[in-house]
Amino acid sequence: MDPATMTSLITALAFVLVLVVLIIKTAVVVPQKSHFVIERLGKYSKTIGAGLHILIPFIDKIAYKRSLKEEVMDVPAQTCITRDNVSVTIDGVLYIRVVDAMMSSYGIENYYIAASQLAQTSLRSAIGKIDLDKTFEERETINASVVQAVDEAAQEWGVKVMRYEIKDITPPSTVMNAMEQQMKAEREKRAEIALSEGDRQSRINRSEGIRQESVLVSEGEKQKRINEAEGRAREITLVAEATAEGIRRVAEAVTLPGGDEAMRLKVAQQYIEEFGRLAKTNNTMIIPADMADMGGMVAAATEIIKNTSRRCQGKGQGPAVPAE
Repeated sequence: MDPATMTSLITALAFVLVLVVLIIKTAVVVPQKSHFVIERLGKYSKTIGAGLHILIPFIDKIAYKRSLKEEVMDVPAQTCITRDNVSVTIDGVLYIRVVDAMMSSYGIENYYIAASQLAQTSLRSAIGKIDLDKTFEERETINASVVQAVDEAAQEWGVKVMRYEIKDITPPSTVMNAMEQQMKAEREKRAEIALSEGDRQSRINRSEGIRQESVLVSEGEKQKRINEAEGRAREITLVAEATAEGIRRVAEAVTLPGGDEAMRLKVAQQYIEEFGRLAKTNNTMIIPADMADMGGMVAAATEIIKNTSRRCQGKGQGPAVPAE
């Protein structure tokens, strides 16, 4: 290859190389959710967003690249002292997001370190205002306090604090043992209360069952007595009605022809039968003084029946019709 051809080839390669460098320096592609800070001759020029951008070679340069995505920062564990002078070790995480690429580049040297340090100091301040037992109960309040303190300062950095979360709270071992004993005593207390409540409810249920049973038994006994009383009353009524009807029929029969003699015979017969039954028993028997005057007794009984018959007729009851 002659020297002229070699020179032309080198010149062409140099031109291509310069062209490639110019393209690299001129065309810039910014990813989604990112901002690039451009400086021109060492001075802030502009902030470019996602897409293709053309810069002036050797004059414009990309000074800072900032992601607009939410970032997670691990806040180192630290020892904090509560209001009741108990040392606890606490660590957490901080969620931040760049909202202004220019301010985050020129407003502070390193917003990561600044946000982490400020979160630690804010956490110590919040823990110092509450007692140990409240640190476990008021995590949300502590988190909100840290977020508010860091976010107020981060506004000058073009950074937005999204949230802060406590990961672990570790008290000293002596305090842990005391807390475990306290929780054990509290669990035993709740179990004892639950057991006593169950026993009390069981006794209430048993007494209520006994009371209801007594009420039902008394109601049944009451109804039984009412039924028996009604039955006895009904029985007495029926016996009285039957007796009255028998007397009325006997009285009517006496007024019929031959009824007087039949009645005397019936009374005498019953008189003799009753004395005969009394004679068969071992009981003491009282007899009339004049046993010979049996006819007088029969006559007296017959007279009583006749008088009853006349009273019945006087009340509107006519004599019975003699049977054919």
